[in-house]
Amino acid sequence: MFRIKNRDKLISNGGTSKNRDVRALILDGFEASLIASDASMILSSKVKLVGDRLSVNRQDYDLKKFERIFVVGTGKAVGSMAEKLENLLEDRIEKGIVMVPTNLEKKPLLRRVKLVETHHPTPSQMGLRGARQITELVEQAGKNDLIIALLSGGGSALLPLPAEGISLVDKANVSMALMKSGANIHELNVVRKHLSHIKGGWMARKAYPARMINLILSDVVGDSLDSIASGPTSPDPSTFHDAENILKRYNVWKTASEGIRRRILDGEEGIVQETPKPDDRCFTGVRNHIIGNNKDACRAAVNLLSRRMKAHYLNSLLEGEAKLAGAFMGSLVTDSSYMNSRKIGSEAYVCGGETTVTVKGSGIGGRNMEIALGAGLKIFRSKGVAVGSMGTDGIDGVTDAAGAIVDGDTVLRGNTRGLDALDSLERNDTYNYFKALGDLIFTGTTGTNLNDVCISIAI
Repeated sequence: MFRIKNRDKLISNGGTSKNRDVRALILDGFEASLIASDASMILSSKVKLVGDRLSVNRQDYDLKKFERIFVVGTGKAVGSMAEKLENLLEDRIEKGIVMVPTNLEKKPLLRRVKLVETHHPTPSQMGLRGARQITELVEQAGKNDLIIALLSGGGSALLPLPAEGISLVDKANVSMALMKSGANIHELNVVRKHLSHIKGGWMARKAYPARMINLILSDVVGDSLDSIASGPTSPDPSTFHDAENILKRYNVWKTASEGIRRRILDGEEGIVQETPKPDDRCFTGVRNHIIGNNKDACRAAVNLLSRRMKAHYLNSLLEGEAKLAGAFMGSLVTDSSYMNSRKIGSEAYVCGGETTVTVKGSGIGGRNMEIALGAGLKIFRSKGVAVGSMGTDGIDGVTDAAGAIVDGDTVLRGNTRGLDALDSLERNDTYNYFKALGDLIFTGTTGTNLNDVCISIAI
């Protein structure tokens, strides 16, 4: 089970007993979220086999109706999901293939399903080869076969299969440009789907007329099926025109390759076929099941903290600029700190989602670190308060940290070391700021992804 590796150091950095106590509470909440995010545990609780009947979220499927069962998957969590599914179905699985990141700390043990390790977040040739193998596998399936698809966060980058006329480099460059410009995951995936040969419902089209059961861990705010892993098994309501508007909104249209611009314009004119829509017959035999999401991770933290104080679950819809979201989370406990001085009692606030970072500097960081530092500025000199933000996948941005934690003395500690919090935010260099203070959160790669969890506490 994944834990916070540097927990003791993070607590001791609080200095005062009150700061140490509030930091410990936040880390307890995070560890509860990590336990609830464990992909293997989630699948075991939501997917059951009784005789020949497979139950998913209490919906039953008679496996005797199918001649063959294939397993495919893509995402940070699908390795452990595939391992658990193999243990459940055993030799009922004909064969399969799943795509996972190369940096998993715990490698799944698979026998009938092939494991392909590839790079994330930048697509690679290994991913391209694996995506082609998955495409070939689902195209083999017939009307009497069942495909079980495992999908989780990170699945889009791990399953790159660009449409004709677009190179892997072209697609990677436009995706990175959108992320650095502050595009959210929904906008990013609208573009990705319209540049892909397998996402945006195309996997379901290629699998037709086979039946599909899709087991999904959501890393998308609002749990939009068409956005999780760019929706390879879901109808796509977006259009080529939407993709063009997004590229222009973030000033990426002119820098996109000629192949990308030509495909989108051809799509608008009907020369290139649109992604499969909800009325496409290929979806008649498809069943999508979300078996875990950010709400589960947040509520696990709330349930634990509620044993010790008044704990509030806000929502799992946190979006927008990360440093501004951090200021909001800080404002909740500065107000609570004032109330606590009047003996009102301890308060905890938990929310989740996925914010964005508009990159202007050349520093190193991630959205959770920017949330934390934004909060640190807001709670400056407040007593008995702390804010932490962490990615359940154990990775914030392209760093080795999961996030960071701050208390009312954090910015002051930074000042004494010659660190400027505002300057670090402006340069997007929050990693080095928190590294100098020893306040980065390290969990290692967790092999799951239910978005980010942010906790604010006043005691």
